[in-house]
Amino acid sequence: MGEENKTLITGFILLGFSRHSHQQLLISVVILPAFLISVLGNLGFLTLMCSDHHLHKPMYFFLSNLSFLDICNTSVTLSTLLESILKEKTFISFSLCMTQLYFFLSFIGIEFYLLTAMAYDRYVAIINPLRYPLIMNKSICILLMAASWITGFLEQIPVEFFISQFSYCGIKNINHFFCDPNAIIKLSCSDTHILETLILNEGVFFAFFPFILTLSSYISIIKAILKIRSSEGRHKAFSTCSSHLTVVIVFYGTLMSIYMRPSSMYSPDLDKLFSLLYTALTPMLNPIIYSLRNQEVKIALRKVRNRKQ
Repeated sequence: MGEENKTLITGFILLGFSRHSHQQLLISVVILPAFLISVLGNLGFLTLMCSDHHLHKPMYFFLSNLSFLDICNTSVTLSTLLESILKEKTFISFSLCMTQLYFFLSFIGIEFYLLTAMAYDRYVAIINPLRYPLIMNKSICILLMAASWITGFLEQIPVEFFISQFSYCGIKNINHFFCDPNAIIKLSCSDTHILETLILNEGVFFAFFPFILTLSSYISIIKAILKIRSSEGRHKAFSTCSSHLTVVIVFYGTLMSIYMRPSSMYSPDLDKLFSLLYTALTPMLNPIIYSLRNQEVKIALRKVRNRKQ
């Protein structure tokens, strides 16, 4: 099958939004600024957290990883979209498409685990504040971060292997702005049953399980916050956790609407619009959400402003 694949196809054509000229103009106006704001915003947020020693805490350690991850994910997925804005169609070689697919899936998996680690961090901080420095020590934070990145990269190897070995029978048009797994599988004339079963099992274990852990953590957090007698204490706790919860809801909501639905409900145009949410808008909103809802970040920003004045 591998040899047949190599002789039949050398690459794909990413159609992007070329079939809808009215959408193409709107996307051109929105996505380029969103891409720049996302990269610059996350770079600025990352620089701020690294430079201010008051932000050298477990929560900001995980946030810095999330900012770096957002930069990586945005750069990988939107590179071909930005190219398609300038061109009507974008050609991408088979090897480059498989590389983009692998990193996209890996970054999504890593974010699952990072959000779970962040939820656990907030759970310990609110449920057991006296032992928080002991439980969330530097070694534990590094271990959770390393486990997130390593597991995210390793878990996608089987999926990547199966997709790269499929035969595509000369069909080259991908109705998407990047090498999305759903769009690629639809082009294959091989038996995709094993891969679809594998993706479903991985989705349950590597996505749904972290989601349940994250959700359970926030339910416990909310219960604990409601027991706080001080209104100022409740407000401070809700302020920090609500920003995390907002990111979790947007991230999981958009992904589940695309990848956790029956194949009979597959809609290329709807998939592309939802994909824009977690590849462009969510990475752009993350630093804004954390900055506006976090007093320590606001103080750090004021210090930077005062130094420049």
